[in-house]
Amino acid sequence: MTKLLLQCQLSPGDIVMLTAAVRDLHRLHPGRYLTDVRTSCPELWRNNPWITPLSARDPEVRHVECQYPLIHRSNREPWHFVHGFSQHLTGELGVPIHPTDFRGDIHLSPEEMTEPSPVATVFGETRPYWILVAGGKYDISIKWWHRRRWQEVVDRLRDEVLFVQVGEKEHFHPRMRGVLDLRGQTDLRQLVRLVYHSQGIVCPVTSLMHLAAAVPMPRGRIGERPCVVVAGGREPVQWEAYPWHRFLHTIGTLACCATGGCWKLRSVAMGDGHRNDAAEHLCTDFVPEEGLPRCMDRIEPLDVVQAVRAFLRFQSN
Repeated sequence: MTKLLLQCQLSPGDIVMLTAAVRDLHRLHPGRYLTDVRTSCPELWRNNPWITPLSARDPEVRHVECQYPLIHRSNREPWHFVHGFSQHLTGELGVPIHPTDFRGDIHLSPEEMTEPSPVATVFGETRPYWILVAGGKYDISIKWWHRRRWQEVVDRLRDEVLFVQVGEKEHFHPRMRGVLDLRGQTDLRQLVRLVYHSQGIVCPVTSLMHLAAAVPMPRGRIGERPCVVVAGGREPVQWEAYPWHRFLHTIGTLACCATGGCWKLRSVAMGDGHRNDAAEHLCTDFVPEEGLPRCMDRIEPLDVVQAVRAFLRFQSN
């Protein structure tokens, strides 16, 4: 058996997609590989049946730096992110690997599935809830929607949905009124459990949309976990969207994203010395009076509310 040590220090959403490639490698080539990982998010590999502990110093271990160069073809070819790492591993290992499921591969222990949700533990709240991500990382601020619009979504749905707001404390996540606030209070494993127990997720393009698909559904729940994504025009639909999500995009409606995502990084320069302030990384159609790229400005709070309500009608049947 070939010993593989897969390495990747990218963001949590990327690591969720790497779990899919590891699953597919073992499903398609059973018994041929022993696989261990060294990634930025070890919590996402907990309980993973495809992982075997290996020593990095073992001379028989092959080290592979995992990437997804397929992203550079995402605007002109019909690939999804779930293909990215598997195609790269196909080239590295010389064996065909393709997705065997349309999602990442996150595993929970029996204890994690039976324990009360973090919402019940922290707040004593046992009602069904949706997760809300109302911000994002500073390095890719073009993904942000305006806080006023997120607040309007919460206000319009206040009698229908209990929102639990999450977000890392070092990122931009403005406090919403009328929500349960777990910003900065969950590690990745707690976030996985939070997703497992949730009724749905509302977010920009971020790791939570990939966790929505990758975290298994509780036994007895019908369908897939709902997710409403405020996406705009940055990323091509086929690269990011899952068929059962509501992916609110503006691809094809503006010159800057007429044939695909613009892949810009910031709405405007933030003056923090980051390389993403360079002119080539900035939005080319910014709406100053709204504080948004035009692609995000064209998505209204009511669009998000209606998408959530469509899922609520399904869940109530």
